[in-house]
Amino acid sequence: MAKTILFLFLLAIPMVSKAQLSIGIRGGYAASSYSYQPTAGQRSRTLDGVGRPTFAFVLEYFNAKNAGIELNAQQITLGFRQFNEENELNQTELTYLKFPLLGSFFAGRSGRFQIKMGPHLGYLMKAEDVTREYSGATFPEMPTYGQPGDNPNKLMYGLTAGAGISKLFGKSTISGEARFSFDFTNPESQDRVFDIRSTNLEFTLAYLFRIKEKRK
Repeated sequence: MAKTILFLFLLAIPMVSKAQLSIGIRGGYAASSYSYQPTAGQRSRTLDGVGRPTFAFVLEYFNAKNAGIELNAQQITLGFRQFNEENELNQTELTYLKFPLLGSFFAGRSGRFQIKMGPHLGYLMKAEDVTREYSGATFPEMPTYGQPGDNPNKLMYGLTAGAGISKLFGKSTISGEARFSFDFTNPESQDRVFDIRSTNLEFTLAYLFRIKEKRK
């Protein structure tokens, strides 16, 4: 494995050395949504989502005229809010360190329209049951994930796609973007729930600074 990683790193050096390289930050707002199926014989139910700020460090390079790759190191909080018939609330939040690796394609010069898509990986940093006001509902509620013994799944992986506009100012780029992500994993590790699905929608602004020009 170590030899394979070293080989890939050495292979990437000449590609990156010829690319236009920019670094920067991205921040904004992320809203998540969860749906779950308690057992195989019950219908799925969608829960109220949770919205929280999100922040990322961004590395972007272009090695072609209108295409490149973007890597993010992002902190994002997903979660759900669930009410029973008495309007009591259960709320859980899951904070991840997320790494989207996106192919980036754009049209335009100084002002650009850009689309991005690719996979993401993530690692659960914190699980917190913010509010837990009821249990034992007729339609089984979502279990806890921030209590001792819950042992939630740490790994997240899925697909991300986005679109936005950007404006170049010399070596600086400012962009606004909307992203949608679908996760193939869920936090449940003890088979307390038959199936859980989550999605999230982000609205962000980014500032990038070009640190290396594309070598011709």
